[in-house]
Amino acid sequence: MRTSRTLAVALCAVALTATAACGKDGTPGAAATASDAPKLPTYTVKTDAKVDSPIIAEAKKRGQLIIGAKADQPNLGWEDVASGDRSGFDIEVAKMIAADLGFTPQQIKWQTLVSSQREPAIAKGQIDFYVGTYSINDERKKTVSFAGPYYIAGQDLLVKQDNTTITGAESVNGKNVCTATGSTSIKNIQQYSPKITQFDTYSACVEKLLSGEVDAVTTDDAILKGYASKYAGKLKVVGKPFTKENYGVGLNKDDAVLRNAISDALKAHEDNGDWKKAYDATLGASGSPAPEVPALDRY
Repeated sequence: MRTSRTLAVALCAVALTATAACGKDGTPGAAATASDAPKLPTYTVKTDAKVDSPIIAEAKKRGQLIIGAKADQPNLGWEDVASGDRSGFDIEVAKMIAADLGFTPQQIKWQTLVSSQREPAIAKGQIDFYVGTYSINDERKKTVSFAGPYYIAGQDLLVKQDNTTITGAESVNGKNVCTATGSTSIKNIQQYSPKITQFDTYSACVEKLLSGEVDAVTTDDAILKGYASKYAGKLKVVGKPFTKENYGVGLNKDDAVLRNAISDALKAHEDNGDWKKAYDATLGASGSPAPEVPALDRY
């Protein structure tokens, strides 16, 4: 009896390497292996790209494209501190655009900016453009221009896994809710709770949530899903978005040529399937399927 049981265990162990588990398809034991995970697309760099933009002319002169981004948003805009490598959906969108403008990944200089620094950095020419969960709205259009939207998110709430009292925006009155300084999330959540804690980064808010110093973190659901995935079993997204956030590429207000070129690049990579492949390999890791590609707003 012991020998038969030992043989069965051994056979199951062999099967694990091929099927991930001795179980039926669709059960938790039948999870895909790492080799089955979606792969990031590669982008062909246009060697004949002609964009009559002063910003691109200066970038070609220096041999480097300076792109503003976030560095603390898992699956969206993340920087590996040890290696300096960037990853996430926003990073891939930036690489698509750079390729169509004639720049290789090695010619991209990433500039990390917190939410409150975005408009000043664009207006002062400190970056060539910005890709980082940047919601398009009329107030920001007074200072900067946008290409897109390339993704539509909705503001939601991140809470501890065992939290049963916060079920949506309408239930946060009297709760301590954390968000990032300079984000649109502040104004949106103030309609439901006056008790707001602010930090420069969402990662600081998440740390306070994990330690129990705040009751919830609020921002776009795409960002929150990344943190919920990173801290699986500890944090969860409530799942009731209460706004609509159109993510756009922020750039100089007066450079219509560059705005159109970026819009053309977004459209090309959406149409050829790169957009969905990039989503599946990044934000798709949270378990949420790719949404419909939003229509570009050319103006």
